Amino acid sequence: MQQTSKQYDAVIHTCRELFLKKTKDYGTAWRILRLPSLTDQIFIKAQRIRGLQENIEHKVDEGEQSEFIGIINYSIMALIQIDKGIAEQPDLDMDEAIQLYDVKASLTKKLMEDKNHDYGEAWREMRVSSLTDLILQKLLRVKQIEDNKGETLVSEGIDANYQDIINYAVFALIHLSE
Repeated sequence: MQQTSKQYDAVIHTCRELFLKKTKDYGTAWRILRLPSLTDQIFIKAQRIRGLQENIEHKVDEGEQSEFIGIINYSIMALIQIDKGIAEQPDLDMDEAIQLYDVKASLTKKLMEDKNHDYGEAWREMRVSSLTDLILQKLLRVKQIEDNKGETLVSEGIDANYQDIINYAVFALIHLSE
C-alpha cells in the first residue's frame, strides 16, 4: 500500500504540474464550462484511449498517458465546478485554483486508500484496457445522471463517479509506467 501511495502521488504531481502550466497559459477559462461539457471532454479522451488500445495505426502522435492525464485534470475541474458552480468569467487566480486542485486530489486519494484497503489492491491485476472500460462506464453513468438533472434513486452522485474516474486513470498511469 505504501508503494501505491508513492506512485499515486507521483502521478498526481505530473498532472498537477501540467494543470499549473496550463493555468499560467490560459488562466481559469475552464470555469465557464458546465458539467456536461466537462463530462463530454473526459468522454472524448476516454474514447480516444480505447481507440488507441484497439487500433494498430495511430495518426496523432500522442499516446494514452497524455489522455489519462487529461482525464484526471478535467475530472478535478469538474469536482471544483460542483462545489463552486459555473462562472460567467474566469474568477479564480492561480493560487486559489491550485489550492482547490490540491483539496480535490487529496480527497480523491483518501477515497482510493479506503477502497484499496477493502479491495486489497485488486486493480494491480487489472489490464489498462479494463480500467479504460470502467472509466467509460462511469462516464455513461454521469451522463445519465446529468440527463436526470442530478437526481438518483439509489446511486452515488456525480462527484463520486468523477473520483472513481480519477482513481482508475491514476491506476492506468501507474500500470503504463511499470
